[in-house]
Amino acid sequence: MTESTRVLSALGVAVALGIAIGASGNASLVQAADAIAPVGTLWVNAIRMTVIPLVVSLLITGVASANDVGTVGRMGGRTLVVFVLLLSVISAIVIPLAWLVFTLLPDGGAKPTLPEGALEAAQQLTSGGQTQTLSAWLTDLIPTNPFAAAVNGAMLQLVLFTVLFAVAVSRIDPASRATILAFFKAVSNAMLVLVRWVIVLAPIGVFALVLPLTVHTGAGVAGGIGFYLVAYSVLSVVTILLLYPIVAFFGRIGIARFAKAALPAQLIAFSSSSSIASLPALVESAEQGLGLRTEVTGFVLPLAVSTFKIAGPVSWTVGALFVGWFYGVPLQARELAIVGFATVFLAFGVPGIPRGAFIMLAPLFVAIGLPIEGIGILIAVDAIPDTFATALNVTGDLAATAIVAHGEPSAAA
Repeated sequence: MTESTRVLSALGVAVALGIAIGASGNASLVQAADAIAPVGTLWVNAIRMTVIPLVVSLLITGVASANDVGTVGRMGGRTLVVFVLLLSVISAIVIPLAWLVFTLLPDGGAKPTLPEGALEAAQQLTSGGQTQTLSAWLTDLIPTNPFAAAVNGAMLQLVLFTVLFAVAVSRIDPASRATILAFFKAVSNAMLVLVRWVIVLAPIGVFALVLPLTVHTGAGVAGGIGFYLVAYSVLSVVTILLLYPIVAFFGRIGIARFAKAALPAQLIAFSSSSSIASLPALVESAEQGLGLRTEVTGFVLPLAVSTFKIAGPVSWTVGALFVGWFYGVPLQARELAIVGFATVFLAFGVPGIPRGAFIMLAPLFVAIGLPIEGIGILIAVDAIPDTFATALNVTGDLAATAIVAHGEPSAAA
């Protein structure tokens, strides 16, 4: 049995058992399911502890090994273009599709009661003084302390510093450059070995993460909020499936091969709700499963995980449509066009803090006439959507890397 099959089996057992326990209403069984949650958290933490050294070492070896700075600049420009085009294509497909899905919800009638914690989450968001302007985002790009950025998980700042450091390494004398590259290559190899050890425990970690989540949410999908959860999940899966033929056409990688390579990272993403935790599996999938060159994966994957959120068209559109239905504020073509623009261009400015994407929703909701308090509903029921969004994001990261790699000249060129 392959590693992916074992993880997928553990996921299926956890979902089925969780739904059964939730439906039974047995308090002892629910407590037993909750008791194993720390095991899953420990497993995710074990992966995350490898991410910072892995990101830094991959970027340095990928960028500093380039023949010249122009190569890095060309790859960076191509990567940005691929990010924007993928977001634009997905937005153009998902937004009208989501609108059609939400026409199935009846207008009027009794709305569901706010889920527990929704009002508190909205009040925290609106009264916490957390805003994100373009100027603030730009000034925060350069870290005053790169070590503090690493400690705080500010991945975009860390990536930018590391790229600049790697470019500087590429300009020093060959002997010094070779020493630095050898060191960071050894670090990346060691981190990948450590990750493989952790991945062996993936079935246990996935089971411990998914079982408690399913116990509390799997059997309670009903009514308007249930419709939102189902619509979000289905549209996320549809978007993932859309990426396969896009990669086949623009990246020249067969659908079956790409799907097989993406599965390990998708499973980790779905169970952990963390794109960062999926990075080691993404590297393995890109280099071993797809045969992409390390200088491409080492540059594009850390950048994609840090900045590229292809789940934005799904999460922001479905969230806006649901909040509009909840409060009786219909969204027309103008409002949906604004959402589409935001999903393409504002997603890059999402701050690297908990609920950062929801903070970016606040000005968007104001622009399209939705009450900010509605964001509290989305936060309160975010557990299930977050798992699908993370799986979609890591699929997009791998897809973008495959497309960028196809356009890059071979190492021998």
